[in-house]
Amino acid sequence: MARTLLSVNDSAWLFAETRRTPMQVGMLATFRVPEGEPTFVADLVARWREARHFHPPYNYLFHRFPVPSWSELEDEQIDLDYHLRHSALPSPGSQRELGVLVSRLHSSRMDRRYPLWECHVIEGLEEDRWSLYFKAHHSQVDGVGGVRLLRRMLSVDPERRGMLPPWAVGAHGPDQSGLPPREEPAREVERASDVADRDSLLGDLATGVADRVRASASVGGSLARTYAETLTGLRRDPDRAVPFRAPRSILNERIHAPRRFATQHYSVDRLKAVAAAAGASLNDVYLALCGGALRRYLLEMDALPAEDLTANVPVSVRPEGGARVGNALTFLYASLGTTVEDPLERVALIKASTRLGKTRLPDVGGAAMDAYTVALMAPFLSVALLGVGGHGRPAANVVVSNVPGPAETRYLDGSPVEEIYPVSLLFNGQALNITGVSYDGSFNIGFTGCRDSVPSLQRIAVYSGEELERLEQALGL
Repeated sequence: MARTLLSVNDSAWLFAETRRTPMQVGMLATFRVPEGEPTFVADLVARWREARHFHPPYNYLFHRFPVPSWSELEDEQIDLDYHLRHSALPSPGSQRELGVLVSRLHSSRMDRRYPLWECHVIEGLEEDRWSLYFKAHHSQVDGVGGVRLLRRMLSVDPERRGMLPPWAVGAHGPDQSGLPPREEPAREVERASDVADRDSLLGDLATGVADRVRASASVGGSLARTYAETLTGLRRDPDRAVPFRAPRSILNERIHAPRRFATQHYSVDRLKAVAAAAGASLNDVYLALCGGALRRYLLEMDALPAEDLTANVPVSVRPEGGARVGNALTFLYASLGTTVEDPLERVALIKASTRLGKTRLPDVGGAAMDAYTVALMAPFLSVALLGVGGHGRPAANVVVSNVPGPAETRYLDGSPVEEIYPVSLLFNGQALNITGVSYDGSFNIGFTGCRDSVPSLQRIAVYSGEELERLEQALGL
């Protein structure tokens, strides 16, 4: 049986996984039942149970030996009844009850004897709505890759029917979006005169070698500067955040398996107005809301560190239109300004910190960026693999991610998507993850936390909304 080898980055998520730290990511989408179709959800599940064709990565089985790899199962080898689950809330189910169910579903580690994904169709939500919670292992998909799969699964056409479930679309299956395919840049046809005028083969080889040398120098220089500041604690610029210099906090202790999940959402136009008035990016404003909310939460817990909390901010390096299985991201570190009371000063501090973080990223792509990410994350992954996270200084205090989603309303068999929330992973030493995704004019944030380490998680979500109001008032909006 042919096998596909895993990259070092993707393998690490599997080897770092424990019962307490399941390494899976999920997406919670809430839909409205189409008018006049009271049995819509039951009919959808019945039809999906007959969809027994699987596209990667939903037909991949993990093999640990002799080297980490995936084998591709035949359709008849996959037990769909195990992967597709139909649940119901006590009607009319509230958003809180939905959050409790998703928290429980996201707490359990997936069985490696099966392909690493689950699809939960949840009905009984108030106001004639239903939800789809889908989780997959982080070794197979990152946030941007997951949203791109979602784009291909959902249609812009409200009249389209008979649509395929996510496992029948996958990374390489049919595109159901109804949008025109992305045009690839046209390639000019080579003429004999062009070839004759081209530099010699030796010159081409020399150029290729020079490019590799420049990429290596860029990657090596960036890593050397980062780890010199990490080891010495001396920074040329005090606004620059570096790994393993974050303060200890209650967010960075050992964690347990039970999860909590909370949500918050804002209008994208509202965030853009604040960003424009503050002379910052939308992502800077998002980080400032998180920083302000965490400051207030930790103050109430009498647990605010004297130093600013540091955020680990994933940065996608996936090519536009790329749908490969696995991860295509790197990371930068940014201050959250949690020692700052004034919201405008916090935005300014974060803006300076993220700018410095971006300048530290090497100007390379492909294999060179993969190598940079592996080296940058090596100490953190070593801590996770050895199971010693939560002891000593953390690499960062919290992961804060931002993923662009569909800009227009999407439908599944005529059922409109109202909200999309990401559900992320945790690990020892990182008890909170905050991930936002934009959709149809809204910015939707999922707060995933350890139930024991981050009590009353919903308060952080509420405070982030109040921080946005504080910023608007400070800016006179």
